[in-house]
Amino acid sequence: MTPEQIKKLLSLGEGQSIEFKSSIRYLEGLGKVVCGFLNSSGGYLICGVKEGGEVIGIADAQKEINRLQQYLIENISPKALVAVQDERLEKKPVIIVEVSLGRDVPYAFKDVIYIRTGEHTQVAEAKTIRDIVMRHQIEPERWERRFSFADIEEHVDVQEVRAAVLAAGNVRRVLFRDEKNISMVLEDFSVARYGRLTNGGDVLFTANPAIRLPQTRVRAMRYSSDKTGDKFNDMKYFEGSLHHIFEDAYAFIIRNTSSISTFIKGSPKRQDTPLYPEEAIREALINALVHRDYSAASGGVSIHVYPHRLEIWNSGALPEGVTEQSLLIGQISILRNPDIAHVLYLRGLMEKAGRGSVLMVQKCLENGLPSPFWKSDPKLGVTVTFSAPEVTPEATPEVTPEVTPEVMKLLKHLTGEMSRGDLQDAMGLRDAEHFRKSYIMPALEIKAIGMTIPGKRTSSKQKYRISAVGKQILANSGIEQSQPPKSTNTQKK
Repeated sequence: MTPEQIKKLLSLGEGQSIEFKSSIRYLEGLGKVVCGFLNSSGGYLICGVKEGGEVIGIADAQKEINRLQQYLIENISPKALVAVQDERLEKKPVIIVEVSLGRDVPYAFKDVIYIRTGEHTQVAEAKTIRDIVMRHQIEPERWERRFSFADIEEHVDVQEVRAAVLAAGNVRRVLFRDEKNISMVLEDFSVARYGRLTNGGDVLFTANPAIRLPQTRVRAMRYSSDKTGDKFNDMKYFEGSLHHIFEDAYAFIIRNTSSISTFIKGSPKRQDTPLYPEEAIREALINALVHRDYSAASGGVSIHVYPHRLEIWNSGALPEGVTEQSLLIGQISILRNPDIAHVLYLRGLMEKAGRGSVLMVQKCLENGLPSPFWKSDPKLGVTVTFSAPEVTPEATPEVTPEVTPEVMKLLKHLTGEMSRGDLQDAMGLRDAEHFRKSYIMPALEIKAIGMTIPGKRTSSKQKYRISAVGKQILANSGIEQSQPPKSTNTQKK
């Protein structure tokens, strides 16, 4: 979560899904709030902030995070994905606890059930608990919670379980009753009950779940051109435990994606970096594996690597309450497979909960790439697309002579990412149609600017950014860009 997003939460004040705590010393109070969020619609607990929104910070935040995570794991049942992270706000460390929408209600903290009512957390009354239980019983049991045909003794990959225990111990996120007892460890991971493995446990910890669950296989292809369905140069099928599939699929993407070579000033060495930011790709792949619909045998995950774009598809539409637009700004996480997500979080593979999509956008923009975009269809599933840079810097000198005065003026005023309306205001132009035809379209045609959402040219969220071509044009012309206006924050006293 970025400082800007935290400030937005602070501006909203405490309410149904937001609570502030000035310190983290009173862990029991924090546990009650988290439990109340789980039994309601999720929420954010921000520590190091007074009731009125004044930031005071938390001393030794990382140590406190470890203590809080361990405390919540030990005292909240059933286990749930609760992400804890620290950020700096006004140069002070604050701790943000993001509580996903609970799927296994009712949750209890120290054997007491709490609910959230407005900005207050309180003990649930008997009739409230009865209503929660009755509503939960009406819902069909999640696919990941159903018993698998796998046998714990025969099919579980013991080395994979031990690797998960080690990873969870390294990040101090789980307490095992007996690390040497595989059955008990699987129960502590919430993927086994009564000595039987769940489907979620099968996906995560058996040597080859595809024997029983063919939908767990991942298909990856690299195409020779940008046309869908054209000849492909490489195709692989990956199967095994979820972690192994993730590592193999990620390696396939990196192996089949070109690199960008740059020379650091003052050094003769060349630096090669992947075309797409590694953090963004890892997040997108984890999201596809965690949030996909495993219940259909015809479902799955597929990866399509084209010369100028990367697509990662998973079966199942976006969960109810999540939209293509909300992914760009982040929201409280809504998990289709919370048990699978919980294990990956304990292993340190899911750090941002509902903010993973925001991380993907941020990393792409930082690397001069268009923002990734999502497309969801109830029948066709979800596809996230990464786009390569539209041009290479080597092509820029050839287009410089064709630049019109209008385009040159636009480039001078385009700073960072700006919408069409912002650009018009900055340039003092009123006629939107004239601006589009005489400024935006010519600049796009010579690739002097790029779009943040190239797959949706008419999107209301569309913004424009100067490309490598545009930067070279300005450099050749000797014209400097206008400086963005300084933002002024006013606070009511």
